[in-house]
Amino acid sequence: MSYKLQNPIIPGYYPDPSIIRVDDDFYIAVSSFEMCPGLPIFHSKDLAHWEQIANAIGPENGFHMEKNCGVGGVMAPTLRYHKGTYYIINTNFADKGNYIITAKDPKGPWSEPHWLDDVPGIDASIFFDDDDKCYVMGTGDCWDNGAGQMERGIWVAEFDIDNFKLKSEPFTIYNSALRNAASPESPHLYHIGDYYYLMIAEGGTEHYHSVAVARSKELFSFFEGNPANPVLTHRHMGFRSPIINVGHADFVQLKDGSWYAVMLASRLIDGECKNLGRETFICPVIWERDWPVFTPETGKVEWEYEGPASLKECPVEKPAARVDFDSDKLPLDMVFWGRPQDDIWQIKDSKLELKCIRQKLEDDIRSMSFEVNLSDDNYVAFLGKRQTQIDQTFACKMSFEPKAAECAGLALVQAMNHQLHIFRCLEDGKHVVKAAVITADYAIPPYIPGFESTTNVKVVAAAPYDKEDIVLQLEMQGEDFTVRFGENESELRELCKVDGHIINPEKVGCMTGTLVGMYATGNGTDIDNSAKFDWFEIK
Repeated sequence: MSYKLQNPIIPGYYPDPSIIRVDDDFYIAVSSFEMCPGLPIFHSKDLAHWEQIANAIGPENGFHMEKNCGVGGVMAPTLRYHKGTYYIINTNFADKGNYIITAKDPKGPWSEPHWLDDVPGIDASIFFDDDDKCYVMGTGDCWDNGAGQMERGIWVAEFDIDNFKLKSEPFTIYNSALRNAASPESPHLYHIGDYYYLMIAEGGTEHYHSVAVARSKELFSFFEGNPANPVLTHRHMGFRSPIINVGHADFVQLKDGSWYAVMLASRLIDGECKNLGRETFICPVIWERDWPVFTPETGKVEWEYEGPASLKECPVEKPAARVDFDSDKLPLDMVFWGRPQDDIWQIKDSKLELKCIRQKLEDDIRSMSFEVNLSDDNYVAFLGKRQTQIDQTFACKMSFEPKAAECAGLALVQAMNHQLHIFRCLEDGKHVVKAAVITADYAIPPYIPGFESTTNVKVVAAAPYDKEDIVLQLEMQGEDFTVRFGENESELRELCKVDGHIINPEKVGCMTGTLVGMYATGNGTDIDNSAKFDWFEIK
């Protein structure tokens, strides 16, 4: 019986998908940036229904992560399987750089990072050849343009997988499909038939993003680009295409010999906003004249495809809409921003407690440095989930009585200090509930030298409220946000409406997407007070 592959197959900001098949099971690992735990892993039997089964990195296996701009941290993992072991190679921009973690079961436990001191550049990838030899690829300024300048390109080197060390010097195999293409990166290598195939992303991860393919019969040689490059992109469809930013793909072959590719793309809201960030999409692939053809005949990512004839539909249980904190274990899709200290949160008496620590969600953005300068202070008391649909409502029930400068409530967090806070606080000695919009002004991204930014906080609504318990609700219909509050769910009243375009402007981009969650802060001072949350819900 037929079924559909409906895009995105993993909604919400789960970008940079890397996919494998092991017997009858499919697994995808994705980027998580500054969230903790990180590197979510999903499982499927049918390519249509995906269930999160793990986070590959967290405090239990030595994960260090820092809260900053939202677009730092860990990105572009490659997931592979070889002879009973699962491997993820990745870069952590908040730690020592490139590393590999391993597991015997994708559900974990995953090893602590094996740091790759001799693997340069970004977006490292791993490849096991038919003869069991292992290779590592990466991105860096490794291509000589003939004019005495080194430009961005892709390199490969043989790798000692037992000792996590290079066995040969990096060898440049490609530069980019188009002349002067921006950001050729994210390499994946495959040995199919007579050829080695290299698949990369280029054009930058936003509107001009694309997939390019090259091939060679010899691994250590310069690869021949596909004459059809870019083999997949939506940049020619204009800035208002409903599916945009398509790129960063990975292949998987089914048992029946058919092929699919997963890739990232963004859904456009109101013709300009990308609240959901970059999500995971899928498309079929065929081979013609020893080159891959993505989505034959249409050449673009469609909203749905027929499911593979060789697979049976296998629905999975969706995460519960409401988290009641009846378990000491948090749901896999709940994340902190930065790695928190253990003492800032706990689950007690079926309630989540967050301490009013000095760190603020809107603390100024720091310039990103690729030099190791680890700090244990860059985290916030925030626990939330990703926005996964265009129209979605978030709510929580909180018990909190502010005593001084502290506040707590519900927060929407987008990248680059674009946020919406709904919170309780004291004002002139009186208890109030407020809504504040946070934005930031900056000219260049934080990974460019000379970055500076100014954070702006604007209170957009306030109302008196003196009860201990409060229900806070944020309803998002496209970019129309409605904030409500009340003592219980059946008696909510409107506090204000907020224009979501303010929080999701084009300049924020789509590296990460929106999260909504519970938070507490002492606003610059550690205050002996906590907010207690009875439940958290997404509808």
